[in-house]
Amino acid sequence: MKSVLNYVTVAAFLLGTMGYANGPAKSEVEKNLINIELDPVFVKKGDKLFVNLLNLSQEKVTLKVYDSQNRLVFKETVSGELVIEKAFNFEKAFKDSYTVVVVDESGTYKETMSVK
Repeated sequence: MKSVLNYVTVAAFLLGTMGYANGPAKSEVEKNLINIELDPVFVKKGDKLFVNLLNLSQEKVTLKVYDSQNRLVFKETVSGELVIEKAFNFEKAFKDSYTVVVVDESGTYKETMSVK
C-alpha cells in the first residue's frame, strides 16, 4: 500500500512540473483576445447607416462623410471614448452616393451609402 502511495505521489509531482516547464498555459479566451480585430462595424437599415467601433486605445478617431464629387459633407473627431457609436440618417439627403470614412490609429475604413 505504501509503494502505491509513493507511485501516485511521484506521478502527481511529475505531471505538475510538466505544466510549468513551458510557462503558464493561456486559456483559449486569452489567446483569442490577443488577436482580436478592431475594425468598425457598418450596418445599413433603410436610409440609415450605423457605425460602431471598439476603441481600446481611446485615441483620436475621425468620422467623415463625402458625397460623390468628393466634397466633405460631415466631419467629427472623437477621442477618449472606449466605444464609438454613430448613426447617419440619409432620409432627407439629396439623391447621391455618399462615402462614410472612419480613420483611427489602425487604419482607414470606408462604407458607401446610396440615396435614391
